[in-house]
Amino acid sequence: MELRPIRTKKIYEEIVVQIKELVKSGSLKAGDRLLSERELAENLKVSRAAVREALSALEAMGIVDIKPGDGAFIRQPSENGVIEPLAMLLLVEKDLPRQILEVRKIMEVGAAGLAAQRRKEGHLRSMKATLLEMEQDIQNGEVGEEADFRFHFALSEAADNSLLLRLMQTISDTMRETQRSSRIQLLSTPGVRERLLEEHRGIFRAVEAQDTAKAQELMYDHLQRVEQSIYKSMEK
Repeated sequence: MELRPIRTKKIYEEIVVQIKELVKSGSLKAGDRLLSERELAENLKVSRAAVREALSALEAMGIVDIKPGDGAFIRQPSENGVIEPLAMLLLVEKDLPRQILEVRKIMEVGAAGLAAQRRKEGHLRSMKATLLEMEQDIQNGEVGEEADFRFHFALSEAADNSLLLRLMQTISDTMRETQRSSRIQLLSTPGVRERLLEEHRGIFRAVEAQDTAKAQELMYDHLQRVEQSIYKSMEK
């Protein structure tokens, strides 16, 4: 493991850069133990205080785990390292409703295309079950919000991409928290639930037929109409 002497005013940042470069190049791998604080300071020609500051920054970034008495270890990459900061950003973002709807449209159109390519019989059964649940909700005079969410979740599962699924879950959970009243108002509008059910059925048929372009087109049109309806309800 080669380390360069540090010659910069922001010493700890240079240390962070070097460690990240070593991880990126593969010189340091998940589970590897870094040199001790004293050894790092001697190799880098910096103070131990600068090393401690750099290690704290690397730990905050999720790059290392610091175990008291054992040292610092390169952390195994985790989806949570991407998802959790995104979830926090969504919660504090001021222009939240518009941005969530835009991001959802981008992600779900892509998910629909992947689902059409990768869906298996189990995925199709899950989507069929949510469509039946939506139909029963309509017959019982219920809003049917949960079945709607489950259809989109089942479709995201069919895309067979764990990171995409986690991102979709984060977006979905944030929508539940921030747009619940708007969505319930939309779903309570006469004729809307029936229309959404038919749109979902069309998306399902395209996924079942493995028609990627059609699945993406129908999902885009579906979300575009939902987005416009939500904007209208938010203006009232």
